[in-house]
Amino acid sequence: METLRIAWVGRHPLDAGMRAVCPGVAVVPLDPLQVLSFDDVVRLAGFAPEVIVYSDKSGPPPFSGLERYPCLTVFYCVDSHIHAWYPDYAQAFDLCAVSLRDHLPRFVSRLGAERVMWLPPFPRQEDRPKDAPKIHDLLFVGKVDPVLTPGRHAFLAELGRLVPGLCVTRGAYRDLFPTAKLVLNVAEGGDLNFRVFEALACGACLLTPEVGHGQSELFTPGEHLFTYPPMDVRAVAELTAGLLADAPRRERVAAAGEALVRSRHRPEHRAAALVDFIQGHRPFAGLIAARQATAASLFSRVLRPLYLHWAEALHPSPEAAVYLAMGRRSRAAC
Repeated sequence: METLRIAWVGRHPLDAGMRAVCPGVAVVPLDPLQVLSFDDVVRLAGFAPEVIVYSDKSGPPPFSGLERYPCLTVFYCVDSHIHAWYPDYAQAFDLCAVSLRDHLPRFVSRLGAERVMWLPPFPRQEDRPKDAPKIHDLLFVGKVDPVLTPGRHAFLAELGRLVPGLCVTRGAYRDLFPTAKLVLNVAEGGDLNFRVFEALACGACLLTPEVGHGQSELFTPGEHLFTYPPMDVRAVAELTAGLLADAPRRERVAAAGEALVRSRHRPEHRAAALVDFIQGHRPFAGLIAARQATAASLFSRVLRPLYLHWAEALHPSPEAAVYLAMGRRSRAAC
């Protein structure tokens, strides 16, 4: 298969997987609130790409003139549970890969099924961490803030009263997960998050909420991990008590979960699926031409309202002025 020249814009854990399966990838870092023209991407990548992939940085739209880019454009969308405007923005791209499966209809209704794929999360591409003494009964690693994560904060506070062995901390998950008999995931946004895959790749026995998004199709509850109804404190407490009393079961499920992740859900697996999806749309000229033919409409219907929104949201700041200028372009100029 012909090697693609891809500019991968925005650092992401999938970077290493993409480089492993597609040598023609150049990673273009994206600073917060940075806006890039096509010429900027070419300069930073070191070549004129056949494909630009925007790796979701959970920020404002990062491209100017996107509707006119002369190469294939792909939106790798991760945080659609946070940003309701993502399906609209995706219309300005030729293709879209969506992390959260239950959100696919929002994108398909705008782009069509053939232009959208499901690309689930995965663990970072690292060797298995070393085994460590199990000093924690139940461990949660992540941000807990009464303002930023109020649901998670309240849930863990109540759970701590029922499970005295609960440890809530922050730090390097690869160092911390191996120290726990059980690892807890709390998906406040209802998303299938990366922590599921990272915990399993560390050989952890995982307790995670029933969130949908294909989780029960990727993993079998009771075989690869354990699930609980979202934010159900008593269910977690009961599950924890039963598993703490059954070490063989914990170890068996942890081993099966790790084996499955390493055989099917590594970064290189996701990268290969994405590259196959992109290659399946060769020749790219038809998609590019179709987008460019509707560039004026894309700008006025989709991009201009987003740019003006971000100009207002970021005011007063230099970045606000950039988005205001982008939104004020005449239709003739696009």
